[in-house]
Amino acid sequence: MAKGGPQKKDGLTPKQKLFIDEYLIDLNATQAAIRAGYNKISAKVIGHENLTKPYIYDKIEEALQKRAERTEITQDRVLKEYARLAFVDPRRFYDENGDLKSIVNLDADTAACIAGMDVKVVAGADGEPEKIKKIKITDKKGALDSVARHLGMFDKDRSGGDRITFNNINFGKKTDGD
Repeated sequence: MAKGGPQKKDGLTPKQKLFIDEYLIDLNATQAAIRAGYNKISAKVIGHENLTKPYIYDKIEEALQKRAERTEITQDRVLKEYARLAFVDPRRFYDENGDLKSIVNLDADTAACIAGMDVKVVAGADGEPEKIKKIKITDKKGALDSVARHLGMFDKDRSGGDRITFNNINFGKKTDGD
């Protein structure tokens, strides 16, 4: 019997399979190792070791690809959505008279940037009801920061260091206070 328990035809032990399933929950190797039943004291080391084993790496890569296909959530789609939020032009919310456009008259990119809407009905100067419309736009700076981080603009160490990458997504060691 191989070290770590009985091997299955795919080369994985039951504990390794469980590690993969747990890793896919939050992409945290240490927590995945603990939840899979590895010793808490050595979980960080075991988690890292598991991610460096080619047969485990390949299974994680395969599972991430299947999930992306199933959910249609891809890195490109997420980055495009960040770009919509980061580069919205607030002038597109208004018509040529400076009035807020109806939401049905906004293009898809502009409408996607609305985080909230508030409509109040008040008495106008002539006594007739008047609508006051307010919109809240998503956090443009937050979206720009996320895009900049994705592009590596804030990385102090661009050497890669102790990072494991799947499909260009960095799942490696956190650099800000791990």
